[in-house]
Amino acid sequence: MTRLRVAGVDEAGRGPLAGPVVAAAVILDPARPIAGLADSKKLAATERDRLAPLIRERALAYAYGIASAREIDAINILQATLLAMRRAVIGLAVAPTHLEVDGNRLPRLDGIEGLVHAEAVVKGDATRAAISAASILAKTLRDHVMEQLDTRFPAYGFAIHKGYPTAAHLAALRANGISSAHRLSFGPVKSLV
Repeated sequence: MTRLRVAGVDEAGRGPLAGPVVAAAVILDPARPIAGLADSKKLAATERDRLAPLIRERALAYAYGIASAREIDAINILQATLLAMRRAVIGLAVAPTHLEVDGNRLPRLDGIEGLVHAEAVVKGDATRAAISAASILAKTLRDHVMEQLDTRFPAYGFAIHKGYPTAAHLAALRANGISSAHRLSFGPVKSLV
């Protein structure tokens, strides 16, 4: 009998004006539980940073999928999010038998060997441990990417606001114009093109 392997899938970065959307897929190991898993948005950055290495260490498998700002502009944020999720699932070193995807949509699942069932779970990052783990990994990687972009584009404050449309970010856009990290299809950026 095939052992049940549930992969939780979530993303970070749908709303920002800059940077990629990042997804993660995680298959937790029931023999190695991780206390404190929760929706990444409800955890302090220090707690996410504490949990992320534990998840990577104890999970049966995890993988990331990224869709760039240019891909977001080309296919829209929803399709780019689903593409990043698909990339994360395909990247898993252990094939999942079941998927639990945060939200109300599933990515394309063709070609995923061994997959028996997939479910979209609204607010799953707060109710399903594997999705919570994926949420934490996606958020911590995306934050790291934005901190790296901050070193390339220091005028925008990416390390502070992570690309979200804060007053400071909008002021920096008006003062400095658009960087190559920005999503040209998003309203506040598009208005400056």
